[in-house]
Amino acid sequence: MAEKYEQFKGQPRLPKFAVPKRYDLNLKPDLVACKFAGAVDISVDIVADTKFIVLNAADLSVDRSSLRFRSQNGSKVLEALHVELFEHDEIMVVEFSESLPLGAGVLSIVFEGTLNDQMKGFYRSTYEHNGEKKNMAVTQFEPADARRCFPCWDEPACKATFKITLEVPSELVALSNMPVVEEKVNGNLKTVYYQESPIMSTYLVAVVVGLFDYVEDHTPDGIKVRVYCQVGKANQGKFALDVAVKTLGLYKEYFAVPYSLPKLDMIAIPDFAAGAMENYGLVTYRETALLYDDKHSAASNKQRVATVVAHELAHQWFGNLVTMEWWTHLWLNEGFATWVSYLATDSLFPEWKIWTQFLDESTEGLRLDGLAESHPIEVEVNHAGEIDEIFDAISYRKGASVIRMLQSYLGAECFQRALAKYIKRHACSNAKTEDLWAVLEEESHEPVNKLMNSWTKQQGYPVVSATLKDNKLEFEQSQFLLSGSSGDGQWVVPITLCCGSYDARQNFLLQTKSEVLDVEKFAGAWIKINVDQAGFYRVKYDENLSARLRNAIESKSLSSIDRYGILDDAYALCMGCEQSLISLLTLTGAFTEEVDYIVLSNLISISSKVARIVADAAPQLLDQVKLFLINLYQSSAERLGWDPKQGESHLDAMLRGELLTALAMFGHDLTLAEASKRFNAYLDDRNTPLLPPDLRRATYVAVMQNVTTSNRSGLDSLLRVYRETDLSQEKTRILGSLGSCRDPNIILEVLNFLLTPEVRSQDVVFGLAVSSEGREIAWKWLKENWSYISKTWGSGFLLTRFVSAIVSPFASYEKAKEVEEYFASRSKPSMMRTLKQSIERVHINANWVKSIQNEKHLDEAIQELAHRKY
Repeated sequence: MAEKYEQFKGQPRLPKFAVPKRYDLNLKPDLVACKFAGAVDISVDIVADTKFIVLNAADLSVDRSSLRFRSQNGSKVLEALHVELFEHDEIMVVEFSESLPLGAGVLSIVFEGTLNDQMKGFYRSTYEHNGEKKNMAVTQFEPADARRCFPCWDEPACKATFKITLEVPSELVALSNMPVVEEKVNGNLKTVYYQESPIMSTYLVAVVVGLFDYVEDHTPDGIKVRVYCQVGKANQGKFALDVAVKTLGLYKEYFAVPYSLPKLDMIAIPDFAAGAMENYGLVTYRETALLYDDKHSAASNKQRVATVVAHELAHQWFGNLVTMEWWTHLWLNEGFATWVSYLATDSLFPEWKIWTQFLDESTEGLRLDGLAESHPIEVEVNHAGEIDEIFDAISYRKGASVIRMLQSYLGAECFQRALAKYIKRHACSNAKTEDLWAVLEEESHEPVNKLMNSWTKQQGYPVVSATLKDNKLEFEQSQFLLSGSSGDGQWVVPITLCCGSYDARQNFLLQTKSEVLDVEKFAGAWIKINVDQAGFYRVKYDENLSARLRNAIESKSLSSIDRYGILDDAYALCMGCEQSLISLLTLTGAFTEEVDYIVLSNLISISSKVARIVADAAPQLLDQVKLFLINLYQSSAERLGWDPKQGESHLDAMLRGELLTALAMFGHDLTLAEASKRFNAYLDDRNTPLLPPDLRRATYVAVMQNVTTSNRSGLDSLLRVYRETDLSQEKTRILGSLGSCRDPNIILEVLNFLLTPEVRSQDVVFGLAVSSEGREIAWKWLKENWSYISKTWGSGFLLTRFVSAIVSPFASYEKAKEVEEYFASRSKPSMMRTLKQSIERVHINANWVKSIQNEKHLDEAIQELAHRKY
């Protein structure tokens, strides 16, 4: 019997004998027993001669006697002969005694399942109401977990309509993608009937059942928008509500297509693995990504809510209305929504200068894509288990960056016209990457397909070396790899450059390995390549050009985005052992008078990584390097001070916190003392003006710098604040600070605390980044708890965060080997890519350490920098 089923096993896609058209789905969750019962009638089109129907199902028990197929006119009812569930393939094979009649029919299935605690499929999340712990039922189906809630064709291309009915306790709120048509109350249960949905993919179906409050508003064209949250938190939903209403109008105009459903609900879920999920008409969020509290949220929290809401609402068009054909094209969804969320946020909050912060997206993409263990934007997916791992900085951030690069090349108007045309052409259907390129080619008459294939079908990106000889500028491209090994990729690179001023611009496509440009008329001027960092590549300047750029930074001739780009490329080249640490530190010395948020923010993140690598490579120089870095921030720290100024910008508010955090990490005495004073005032009065939300993370980090086994009051106080707050943002702020402690014994205690029921499993990842002093103990802890961690987080992408956070910071070849040997027998397919990337990062750090140790005159140069007067 098994042999005839072999043909269906081990296949990436389901067979195409039957095409689903409509699901009539009834679900009855039991929130006390944490189970659910369900029944589904699936209208299918039988399009080939078959005795089998093959669809997805996982973790469900199916009532085999209930399974039948009825032809549409009712002339034939066939009962199932055999039903087999193959857990590894997550499929269910139904065999009938004779071939199914061609044409329309209905497949009926009765089933039940568990409301799991894995944050995927149909799961339970816990909350407190009037001091009592309760469960809510929530769905999270992307990428491939609708099959854990009901048997279905769980592939993005198998779009159908959904008619959903829920049976739930009558006092609860029950939500789904569509508005309620009717409710029938029967004692303490009610049956809720929802409107039938338009055609959509299974991964976008959603159901939430629990106790909620909401705030409500309408768009000018009458779409009802609500934000749901835990009882008592409704006010915290107002900011997101306002952003959502405005954003729907904005996208309607940008895509030239109105929002396609009658309502939009957004809901905060206490236990939620990702940041948010764009379910059609019912978008689910972590509390930190949706709720904003005037008193206790920082400026960075406000920005996070705005960009996440804009990202999820972009998906209502790009993803939900037009859906990728298969997971290979996931980047179309995610890269696009990331890029367009900046467009929307910039329109709503121009004072945030959010496009300058888009650089953080590009930088994250460049960091991951500089690894040999990266992957192309378009990646083959052969098993559902592989999909989770491509929800990474390549799909989101490199994806968004190449879209920005293309828009910058083609021009904004042409780009917008093409997108509107693409949405209209593929609405209610599926599309591949090539379909987008085709429309852009039609509108722009440029060879978009040829231009973009080098960016989406091969991994990595180029470093463009620029050398000036006799007034001739020589460009040469080669693949940039942080490990120093040579790759053989070649790209079609849109080169832009400015010479001496932003009015003197040139651009061309570098389609070969090298190219020469005559720059005689700009003799002696600075030359900045990749203007506005619009291209997804690095630039390596020769000594002469680098010196001119340093002067241009000091004389404030360059835009903040270009200053950022020069700094970031220099850092990457230093880490890749292509430039010395001294040249990087000398460059950072040009930023002493920097005031721009995005540049300083990157400078801070680079300095903390430099301090870590110096601790490994030349520990005797660490204090001098820290002194140099503290001096570097001095003028900014004095300008901003501790107290927020009346009417200051959103960016200054964010910068103050980041700057003080860095000074605390570098052990700046005055910062540590002031933080301690303010923290004590906060312990006495949680509403003290001395510790506004923007200063809290910095203060918590400062407090942890002084905690030791014999002086633990700071840790105990922070844990008290953690236990008393019900605001997720405050909890994650604290979790993210505890690991910065220098005492390994305290680090161990903190890591053990993460595994207690006091920390929701979605939040553990915030506490895994530990100080250099805590690295070894964290690795030991990971090994000792691996079986528990692997069991608890093993079915989702959060497991990969444990590996990357704890393994990546090491910097020795021995440690890389030890990690490899440890995981040789313990790895899972869904974490393989992350494990290889983390081990590669350890090798890169080890190379970097070796390179720094070989630098000549390092001691004198660092002494000189540390004692330079600014």
